[in-house]
This record gives sequence, structure tokens and C-alpha cells, in this order.
Amino acid sequence: MNMTSIVKQLNEISSAVMYATEGIDLEDVLKRIAEVSRNLVQCKYAALGIPDKEGGLKYFKVSGISDEDAAKMDHLPLGHGLIRAPMRERKVIRLPRMQDDERSVGFPEHHPLMISLLGVPIQMGEQLFGVLYLSDRNDGKPFTDEDQQLIETMAGYAALTIVSAMSNEQQSILKVLEERERIGMERHDGVIQSLYGLGMQVDLLRIGDNLQPDQLLPIITGLDTIISDIRRYIMKLESHGTQ
Repeated sequence: MNMTSIVKQLNEISSAVMYATEGIDLEDVLKRIAEVSRNLVQCKYAALGIPDKEGGLKYFKVSGISDEDAAKMDHLPLGHGLIRAPMRERKVIRLPRMQDDERSVGFPEHHPLMISLLGVPIQMGEQLFGVLYLSDRNDGKPFTDEDQQLIETMAGYAALTIVSAMSNEQQSILKVLEERERIGMERHDGVIQSLYGLGMQVDLLRIGDNLQPDQLLPIITGLDTIISDIRRYIMKLESHGTQ
């Protein structure tokens, strides 16, 4: 590969990474990484799988399959067979015909037919963040050494991008939890003060003589107000939790 080609590919990767980092959340970032990886090697299908802690997949974002076609499938890949192999073996898998590999377990019903496979782990040191899966070059040829090098380079940048997206997501969650705690403390203090005040009124009425029914009306009204405040507080917590 000459210097001009190398510079061109590096520029393509740089543009691809910048596009991926602009995702609105972690799942959007993962989908964008799959999309730009597919475009880099000009293939029909790409996916990015993120493992869970039980040997399966927490996320599996695809590019090249429409939402309508994806909805027809029984399910997305669950992390078995050749999907699991790069996660377990921590090495690149490149196959001209995946159906001939003994690790292949087939496709879910209504899954599009795919022949070739390039699976590249996304990792930093010993930490595995996911795997890029690419299938079927547009020209019908098997994946090449150059394709593999290109996606391995992309995987290195993808690891950094995923770490950044995960960090941003965790910070957003922490902000929500901190806001919930702040609202909770404010409401807790307010409710305690209101109940304390009502308790004093009840004590005064209990000590006094000739208790009249209308004397309980302010206390009942106060309790209704507290209940309404608590309901509004719960609704506010729910709205913060869905942002």
C-alpha cells in the first residue's frame, strides 16, 4: 500500500470516528460505529456487539438491515456461535464462508443470508468492549488483509469512543440520581415540618376542652396539601428518571 492510500484511509477513519462521537447517546454511538465500519470496507452488513456479563449480548447494533427487515426476524443474534467466538478468543476471525466453520450455528428465521465474515474485537489491553462484525463485501469477494487492517485500526478508535460514550452516560445517570436525592431531601424536610406543625395542632386540640368538628378542618386541609405535595414529588422524580 502506497503512502497516498494510507493517508486516504487515515482520513476516512478520522472522519468516521468524528461522526461516531456525535451520537446522542451510547446506543446511537454504537450504531454509528457499525455504519462507518461498513462504509470503510464497502460491505453489505455490519454490526457492533457489546457483551453482557453472562456470556450474551447487552447491545447488538446493526447497519445494512432496515428496521422493517429486522422486525421480521425472530430475534437478533444472542451471542452464540461465531458471534461469541471473537469475544471468547479475543482475536480476529476472517472467513470466506462462515457456514463452513464448525462454530457456526446458523441464523435466526428471516435473517438475511450472509456468507463471508470479518469479526474484530474492540479492546484496550485486556478489557473487551465489544466486537465489530462485517459481512459480504459489495463486490462479492472475500475480505482482504487490507480490510482487516482497516477495521482493526477502526476498532482501536472505537474502543476510545465507546469508553467516552459510557463515561458520558454514567455522568448523566449520576446527575439524575443527584437531582433525585436533592429533591428528596427538600421534600423530606418540608413534609417533616408540615407534619410536625399539624401534630402540634392536634396536641393543642387534644389538651383543650369542647373540641368542635370545624376545628379539625385546617388539619384535614393540611394533610390533603401534604398528600398533594408528595404526589407532585413522585411525578417529578418519574420525569427526571425518563430524561
